[in-house]
Amino acid sequence: MLGKVNRRDVIRVGVGAALFSMTDGLVHAARAENIEDAIGDFDDSTVIQIARKLSTSPYHEPEQHLPKAIRNLTFDQYRSITYKRECALWAKDNLAFDVEFFPRGFLYRPRVAIYEVVNGRSRVVPYSSDLFTYADPALKVDGDLGFAGFRLCSAINTPDLKEEFCVFLGASYFRAVAKGQIYGLYARGFANGTGDPKGEEFAIFRAFWLEKPRPGVQAMVLYALLDSPSLTGAFRFTIRQGDPTVFDVQTSLFPRTVVKQSGIAPLTSMYYFGVNDHSHVDDWRPAAHDSEALQMWTGSGQQLFRPLCNPLDLQISTFSDISPRGFGLMQRMRAFHDFEDLTLHYEKRPSLWIEPIGDWGSGWVELVEIPTPNEVNDNIVSFWRPKEPLRAGQEYTYTYRMYWGWDVPFPTTLARIGATRVGAVADNGDARFFCIDFTGDLFSHLPKDTRFHITPKASAGTIHNVVVKPNPEINGWRATFEFVPGDAKVSDLNATLETENGPVSEQWLYRWTP
Repeated sequence: MLGKVNRRDVIRVGVGAALFSMTDGLVHAARAENIEDAIGDFDDSTVIQIARKLSTSPYHEPEQHLPKAIRNLTFDQYRSITYKRECALWAKDNLAFDVEFFPRGFLYRPRVAIYEVVNGRSRVVPYSSDLFTYADPALKVDGDLGFAGFRLCSAINTPDLKEEFCVFLGASYFRAVAKGQIYGLYARGFANGTGDPKGEEFAIFRAFWLEKPRPGVQAMVLYALLDSPSLTGAFRFTIRQGDPTVFDVQTSLFPRTVVKQSGIAPLTSMYYFGVNDHSHVDDWRPAAHDSEALQMWTGSGQQLFRPLCNPLDLQISTFSDISPRGFGLMQRMRAFHDFEDLTLHYEKRPSLWIEPIGDWGSGWVELVEIPTPNEVNDNIVSFWRPKEPLRAGQEYTYTYRMYWGWDVPFPTTLARIGATRVGAVADNGDARFFCIDFTGDLFSHLPKDTRFHITPKASAGTIHNVVVKPNPEINGWRATFEFVPGDAKVSDLNATLETENGPVSEQWLYRWTP
């Protein structure tokens, strides 16, 4: 429910919406609910046809005009407008899912068209101000204002008790949780120009079609129409709540122009500080982040683990690949004492893993790390960027599966990175001390006299005093070394735990900056 959402969460998802919607331009006459062919016969090709046709015409912003009484809502005023639970779509039909809707206002000004699909026919989901309760009666405004987005509710934690587990609200942002979790990172439909000093273009979901599930079916299907100055897109989501919560996503993209900086399956998260970069943050907690690392399984079978940082300057890292097996922004720290935060409970935030379906060809996983002075701002973005630009007049299809859960959904036989810690070296002010813990069932199956070693490498600077020793506290092993940057302004480090027979761990990657 919106009343459970804290100020930080609402502002974070709204930032993207504000960048594209809170402008002083004229309100275009074309309204989102007048999308041609949106009402009537409906099948899997309907939104694709709409997106393809829309891409041949100039971009127009959705309606943003609001009546004076709600034009400048504060966060608290917006939160005080709550959807009536008994009015949820399908609430009386005894189905696995209900749908509740968000009002327009605050950072969520654009009107988003929402349709219901029943037996192959689509119709508008009607809006009424009576669907909401108002702490301040002056905020109730009659008229067909329409919705800003919606939430999905299902019995994810307790039988027969439907709870919110997924939200689509603001730009093309959406997020979900698995059983027992609370909201953390976000996903988006598409990214364009992320990290570009010229600015980023934020695409929007301007319409949704919600397919009414059949009785007893534990999957929800919805369609979305993406729009931006650069391209349009048609999305089909098949959503199954649980542990993990899984989205099957099918996309068709239709560029209006050449898109050179595309981002497929973009993820957005927050990393303020952790045990590896606490030095410039004065905070009483040991860590504060929604995600701690980028993880990637390459097409050639490599397993990479790259701890995140909150840099002093914008950092962009790329990991080239062909047909990646998967990537995601992960949260492995799962104990309360990892964060000591009774309010935000970062240990309960989901990891999000992207599993490409089919051949995605050549490209790279890109990681953008943006400096942030606090934990309010989302400052981490990751996505797949195809090697070749997306060209106008073409159709590009991507299919992938999203796992919102506690970890990567697939087992590994390799040892894993348990923690990365970084600190000063007592007798050398320029050097940095690195401590990497390796964990996993692997160590229980190897002979007790197995000898481990690592050979850490750095793209700049030098490495000294490498030590590998058992860590009985975690039933694993610990590797330490000292890194001396010299005159380097940036250095990419990597290391893998090995035996005489070769690597036995995922590959640890790290970007050092002063």
